[in-house]
Amino acid sequence: MNIYVGNIAHEATEEDVKHTFSAYGEVSKASIVKDKFTGNSRGFGFVEMANDEEAKKAIAELNGKELKGRPLTVNEARPREERAPGSGGSRGGFGGGSRGGFGGGSRGGFGGGSRGGFGGGDRGGRR
Repeated sequence: MNIYVGNIAHEATEEDVKHTFSAYGEVSKASIVKDKFTGNSRGFGFVEMANDEEAKKAIAELNGKELKGRPLTVNEARPREERAPGSGGSRGGFGGGSRGGFGGGSRGGFGGGSRGGFGGGDRGGRR
């Protein structure tokens, strides 16, 4: 069973998490998610336990327990939701979006909008 572990202290290591969960059964894997740019902990991770009964006991016992001074949030991990390639918000870019970009939007960008940009608007862009 895959277990979500949240509110992990930034000082905690994967070994700390693995040791904490191993009191309830065999831990196949323990990982803490890290920021891809800084390498710092993002404050959550996952634990994989082979035996579902042991995993459920660990969830029940460890949810709210402290590790390195912070109460853990522990529950069964949900599968990741599939996202379409290239999705991730509406912040503009060439196609527009709510913040402008090359194609327009409410904040200007290349194609116009109410805040200027290359295509016009009320801020004196090229007309």
